[in-house]
Amino acid sequence: MVLPSAFIASLRELPGFDEAAFLDVHNQGVFPTSIRHNPRKAGQSVGFGASHPVPWCASGRYLSSRPSFITDPAWHTGQYYVQEASSMFLEQAYLQHAAGFEAPRVLDACAAPGGKSTHLRALMGDSGLLVSNEVIRTRVGILSENMQRWGGAGVLVSSADPRSFGTLSDFFDVMLVDAPCSGSGLFRREPEAVKEWSPEQVELCGARQQRILGELWRSLKEGGLLLYSTCSYSPRENEDILDWVCGTLGAESLALSPDPGWGIVETRAPLSGAFGYRFYPHRLEGEGLFMAVLRKTGGAAVPAKRTAVQGLVPLGHREADLVKPWINEGDRYMYARLGESIRAIPEAVAEDMALIAAALPVREAGVALGQLMRRELIPDQALALSGLLSSVVPTLALSRQEALDYVRKDELRLEGAPKGWALVTYEGQGLGWVKVLEGRINNYYPKAWRVLKR
Repeated sequence: MVLPSAFIASLRELPGFDEAAFLDVHNQGVFPTSIRHNPRKAGQSVGFGASHPVPWCASGRYLSSRPSFITDPAWHTGQYYVQEASSMFLEQAYLQHAAGFEAPRVLDACAAPGGKSTHLRALMGDSGLLVSNEVIRTRVGILSENMQRWGGAGVLVSSADPRSFGTLSDFFDVMLVDAPCSGSGLFRREPEAVKEWSPEQVELCGARQQRILGELWRSLKEGGLLLYSTCSYSPRENEDILDWVCGTLGAESLALSPDPGWGIVETRAPLSGAFGYRFYPHRLEGEGLFMAVLRKTGGAAVPAKRTAVQGLVPLGHREADLVKPWINEGDRYMYARLGESIRAIPEAVAEDMALIAAALPVREAGVALGQLMRRELIPDQALALSGLLSSVVPTLALSRQEALDYVRKDELRLEGAPKGWALVTYEGQGLGWVKVLEGRINNYYPKAWRVLKR
């Protein structure tokens, strides 16, 4: 792999950079594969062996080789997420500085495909509200799909430009901005990105990052935390951004305490002295990453503007009584329509979700239960994966081969299955829905999710 000379020259004075070792690791043609287990899914099983832990993430594991995840039913149930190991360092940033917030409002501003959002949801437990936002409409689908697989109810998926968050002033306790960048940290995984790199592109990315942060800043509470990251090595997109945030927006840098044996390099921004953390693939098992934590110290607190609820329409009591039996502890939820879909939203965050749905384009809110047709609920795939189902809902356990047949939408033959709706499971985890009729079983796995690989 031939890396641009201007790129290498821009890194030579950075702490922790070893040019010979950096070039060598990019020419080896191999890189680690890692996954992060889902603590909500009790099975935590994969159809292949994990090698050793990711040191900065309690649920992260490296794999000895890269299998075919699409043909592992455990992946389809959301038991784990395939994620690059360096990006799991988000766990340290959150636990060391954000874990003290009670029932936090958290924004993942650039969330697709969902790796850091699913990680945040796991770190938050069942408390608080997570808003997973993706401005690029063509990427919202995969974000929504991954958040549904992960499960849980306190999540809202939106597709809004950063400037739209201005109406939610002084709203979020924690804001993650995994900023669009030049992508140099992923060169060995994505060699085609090398051809797109240029100093001009880096400058454009730096300006875009400043715009995103400037437009989002109003929605972060005073005393709230910004978790900033990129997959770029360029100082213009990293340390220079920290200087700009501290000097222009009003922020205090917070240090992290990584284990010295992890190989992570601490840096300081040239003007503000803000702390940043660099990942180099010649120093650890992972790709290039930069991460920093800052606390908002300036700006007056302005409460979010309350507007009429437009996106979420509460259900009437009769309709709510039809869907409530599907949910464990159904009285803990508010039931509403988002478009044609009926949603279960935790009461603790219902007002916040309604406020956001009135201000932003919302793709998902809470758990999609399904649609009511002639007083019958046609259950949604998200409900199957949510972990919220009542024990009265019939279940059918599938073998590995039957589970693969199901996600391929092949014909199923399940002897003795009772008639009506049933949740099909794999290793005790929800996989999707079937409806058992006389002489046949209708497979309701989403067509868009169908697995074609044999």
